[in-house]
Amino acid sequence: MPNSTSASKRMRQNAKRRKLNRVTKKVIKTLSKRTMASLAAKEFDKAAIDIKEASSRIDKAGARRVLHPNTAARRKSKLARAYKAALAKSAPA
Repeated sequence: MPNSTSASKRMRQNAKRRKLNRVTKKVIKTLSKRTMASLAAKEFDKAAIDIKEASSRIDKAGARRVLHPNTAARRKSKLARAYKAALAKSAPA
């Protein structure tokens, strides 16, 4: 338990921030999984919308340091590569 009032306040702030950060990370993971599921089902229009939403959320999390900026960039890249590969795979040769 904190001994000072400032330590108590810091503990409350940390708890609030941890809760918001966990929600943000969970939303990003859910959107990423939804995107990959759309790609697996070959629903490219839906996948494009999902990628746009996921990229936006990932960018915001990286800017706010919820995720490390390099982690944010890597996750966006992973989604983009998967989308491009799925499009190439489905295109008639």
